[in-house]
Amino acid sequence: MKPRKRHVVLLWMLLCSGMTEAIEPISTSIAVGMAAALTGFLASYQNIFYYFHECCRPEWIAFNKSVASVLVNAFDPITTTVFVGISATLGRTIYNYFRESCDAKWITFSATGLKADLDQKLFGQHIASRIILKAVSGFMSNDNPKKPLVLSLHGWTGTGKNFVSKLVAENIYREGMDSSFVHVFTSELHFPHAKEIETYKSQLQQWIKGNVTSCAQSMFIFDEMDKMHPGLIDSIKPYLDYYDKLDGVSYRKAIFIFLSNAGGEGIIQTTLDFWREGREREEMELKDLETALSLAVFNNKKSGLWHTSLIDKNLVDFFVPFLPLEYKHIAQCAMSEMEARDKKPDPVVADQLARDLVYFPKSERVFAVKGCKTIQSKLDYYT
Repeated sequence: MKPRKRHVVLLWMLLCSGMTEAIEPISTSIAVGMAAALTGFLASYQNIFYYFHECCRPEWIAFNKSVASVLVNAFDPITTTVFVGISATLGRTIYNYFRESCDAKWITFSATGLKADLDQKLFGQHIASRIILKAVSGFMSNDNPKKPLVLSLHGWTGTGKNFVSKLVAENIYREGMDSSFVHVFTSELHFPHAKEIETYKSQLQQWIKGNVTSCAQSMFIFDEMDKMHPGLIDSIKPYLDYYDKLDGVSYRKAIFIFLSNAGGEGIIQTTLDFWREGREREEMELKDLETALSLAVFNNKKSGLWHTSLIDKNLVDFFVPFLPLEYKHIAQCAMSEMEARDKKPDPVVADQLARDLVYFPKSERVFAVKGCKTIQSKLDYYT
C-alpha cells in the first residue's frame, strides 16, 4: 500500500473511533461484546501477530509473498501503534462503564419511587413512612446541606426498620444495598468485644473517613444499636456535626441510619393504650412518641445511644418510631410476599398464616410478637 493509501486508512480508523460516542446503547452493547470476544481470541492465540507481520518464520517463508505483502503493509508500525492505543482506550471505557462510580449515573434519588415503595410495601407504619419520605426527600434535594442526615429508627422486631433502610438505599443507589457506597455495621459482628472498644473507635473513624473520601454520598447503617457498647458511637460525633470539612473531608452529604429495639416497650405501650381506648392507630402522631422515645433511648444503659452526645447535642435529626403490627398488617405482608414471588396473592393463605402467629398480650392477642420477620420462611409451609 502506498503512503497516500495508508493515510486514508488511518484517517478512516480515527473517524470511526470518534463515531462510537454517537452509537446508541444497543449498538454499544454489541460492540462491547465483539471487543470482549476479540480480546479473548487474541489472548488464546498469542502468536497471531506473526500471521500479519513478516518475520523469519516457516509460515512466512512458505507463504505466497504476493498475497502476504498486502497484510504486512496494512499493519506497519504507525498503524499498529494507533490500533493499540484505540484498544487501550476502549478497554478503559468498558471498565469504567461497568464499574460503579460516585456520580449521577449510579447515584440518583427517586422521590416518587420511595413514596411508591413506602405506600405499597410498608404496612402499619404511617408515622415512619411520612417521616422517612420527608426527611430523605428534603435532604437529597438540598445541594448544600449543613450536616449529614441522621435517622434513628426504633421499634420491636419485625416492624420494618431494616426493610425501610433497604427501600431508602434502593431509591438512591442504582445497586441498592449491594452498592459499594452503602455500608452496614452490626454490633455483634463488627464490635463483639467490650475490651477492644478503643480499637473499634479508631477503626470506625478510619472506615467512615475513608469511605466518605471516596464518595461524599455514602450511606452508613448501624444495626443492633441496642447491643452496641455504650460510648462507641460517640467516636463518630464530629462527622455528624455542623462542620464544612474535617481534615479536608466534607461529611455533609452522607446519610447515617441507626436501627435499634431500644424504646420499643414505650412504643408498644402507647399503641396499646390507643387500642384499648378504641382509637385508631392512624390517629397517633410523632409528638405522641418522640419525646418519650428519645429519653428512653438516652437513659437506657443497654443501648448504644446511652448518654450519647449525639442526642445531647441534638445531632439526630429524627427519632422514628415503628409501631407493633396487628393481624391485618401480617396478612398484608403475606400478600405482598406472594406477589414478590410472582405468585397470585391468595387471601385464604395470608389469613391462615396471619392467624397462626403468636400475638400479645396473651389475653387480647393484639400485636404479632415477631411482626413480619418470619413471613418469608413461613410462607413456604403454607404454599
